[in-house]
Amino acid sequence: MHWAPFKRFVLDWSAAPKYFWRNKNPTEPRLQNEGSPPLVQQNFVLQQDNEITEHPPPAHGFQLKDGFADYKSQNEEAGRLKKTCQPKSHIVFLKTHKTASSTIQNILYRYGESRGLTFAFPRNKHNQLFYPGYFDRRYVNGVESKLLKTFDILCNHMRFRKPEVKKLMPQDSFYFSIVRNPVAMMESLYIYYKYLGVFRRTKSLEDFLDNGQNILSLLDNYAHNNLAFDFGFDNTATADTPDLETIVNEVITGIEQDFHLILITEYFDESMILLKHTLCWSLEDVVSFKLNSRHDQSRKSMSQITAEKIKRWNILDWRIYEHFNATFWHKVRSLVGEEEMKREVSQLKELQAKLTSICLEGGEAVNPRLIRDEAVMPFQSGTAVIQGYNLNRNLDIQTKTKCQRLIMPELQFTKLLYEKQFPETALKVVNKRRRWN
Repeated sequence: MHWAPFKRFVLDWSAAPKYFWRNKNPTEPRLQNEGSPPLVQQNFVLQQDNEITEHPPPAHGFQLKDGFADYKSQNEEAGRLKKTCQPKSHIVFLKTHKTASSTIQNILYRYGESRGLTFAFPRNKHNQLFYPGYFDRRYVNGVESKLLKTFDILCNHMRFRKPEVKKLMPQDSFYFSIVRNPVAMMESLYIYYKYLGVFRRTKSLEDFLDNGQNILSLLDNYAHNNLAFDFGFDNTATADTPDLETIVNEVITGIEQDFHLILITEYFDESMILLKHTLCWSLEDVVSFKLNSRHDQSRKSMSQITAEKIKRWNILDWRIYEHFNATFWHKVRSLVGEEEMKREVSQLKELQAKLTSICLEGGEAVNPRLIRDEAVMPFQSGTAVIQGYNLNRNLDIQTKTKCQRLIMPELQFTKLLYEKQFPETALKVVNKRRRWN
């Protein structure tokens, strides 16, 4: 166990409850839809964290020079779009839990760092914006001291509250998030947060579903409709709640009003291509390696009975997922097209394969006990075994730096960028913590 990141995790939780209790309910009203949102019938299949679906073989016409050259598109429509839209650099990403959001945050960190953009970081080098309390711009470093007047990217964990975010971020900011099948998500949450709250008082996920629901506290947000909670809504509804349809309509309407795009974890590659088109970014901007993913030894199989119990218990999350899974494919067809999507997903996978051969020793993630470099060791939580990477040896300095950024875990990358953006504040925090110790 590496205690430095664990200390930072505990600091966030120790500061959060007073804000959570004070700000339990959002202050802004939510409008309601007329009638229920469209549903998509799905059969549940438990997938791995960040699991990527199968796709056709890579398309031709994709070139790399030394692995990091610009992508050269052979598609005329892509070239036309490049001329008519400008890359977006004002971005709000709601980082939801156990949805591949750490991988997306890494993409945003790399994009912002390479272009000198400013990040809205939590105060005092925390990793979360006083989650599970509602977002307040006073939680952002540099606001009260007026070190920074404008911010480009907001992407750390928070409980979303649009009016407060709008006070901080530019008016033209692009808002997006990602959701995951709540059944697989619940299994991952239970393993990752096993030693927190109600989870630590139950023997298994099945035991929690059968016996743990009656001992929930207000701070057990991970244990019940965590997606709805992160989006800023009350998370207490179940399948037996009398006014469920009204609540579901309110939640989905609120999300659609607040966000331009909702991505889907189970279609991560397709999500990255859709994000690329909507932000007018390049293929290299959205390439990534999976971060914060679990080793197979910490995965648990699940029966269909357990899956159905999770759906009923997390009914708000299930309905959010169903709705935005449907709208996701509408956006794919209208903004990209199915054939172009297949082509660009293949190109993205080819680029990832090129970078894997350049950067990664062994070409895959490894058990944390096999990681050589402490600087890229992922934080271990609960009973999860979080994998990491070893870089190839003898990389030149420039290539090694780019490869390190691709594999850098959330805590380390946040610390690095924070210290670059606020060098004097970072030094004061370090000195203060030394006095505490």
